[in-house]
Amino acid sequence: MATTTPNQEHQQQGNINKTEKRKPVFIKVDQLKPGTNGHTLIAKVLTSNTVLQKGRATAASTRLRNTRIAECLVGDETGTILFTARNDQVDLMKPGTTVILRNAKIDMFKGSMRLAVDKWGRIEVTEPATFTVKEDNNLSLVEYELVTVAAEE
Repeated sequence: MATTTPNQEHQQQGNINKTEKRKPVFIKVDQLKPGTNGHTLIAKVLTSNTVLQKGRATAASTRLRNTRIAECLVGDETGTILFTARNDQVDLMKPGTTVILRNAKIDMFKGSMRLAVDKWGRIEVTEPATFTVKEDNNLSLVEYELVTVAAEE
């Protein structure tokens, strides 16, 4: 058994408490899979269609609380996918813009994949990308079927 001095012990504990920022691992659109999250990718916004825009009064205040949802087709040189932008995100997702999607997740909607960034993620507008988007590989057009696997006895 190795013995440690109180000073070494203190140093070891200090290392445990420090949270190191991980360097983001950028992935490509064609690597996205159903039910995954924590993705960071650079994508160009091709289209943005508002699918829901409604205001409702909240009980706490008399001012209207707007809910906006837009479906945006985003992509890179490997393919495209529909991105669901909510509220303030809609303003960032303008066609022609290049964005970095941080901590994005895959939601399933009617059996197909949608990319989304919730409150734990971030959208950053960045310099225009140099790549050409591969528009003939739309991952949101692939339909997935939920299959329940029975446990073997």
